[in-house]
Amino acid sequence: MSRNLGQTDRILRLVAGLIIAAVAWLYGGGWPILGPVLWLVAAVLVLTAGFATCPAYRLLGLSSCPLKKQ
Repeated sequence: MSRNLGQTDRILRLVAGLIIAAVAWLYGGGWPILGPVLWLVAAVLVLTAGFATCPAYRLLGLSSCPLKKQ
């Protein structure tokens, strides 16, 4: 897969994913449905930041990568 996330987008996704993971870890046990959903959202954000590609961006034809503007 080619990259479609720029550096700023990757950093924001990573920070947001880590914050959501921390919230899920601290408070997730009290929320039987919301806890796992928070973990899933956090995982998606961290993985898309790590791989520098977002499937939703690809479907919409978007890119925040400066080398791959569409």
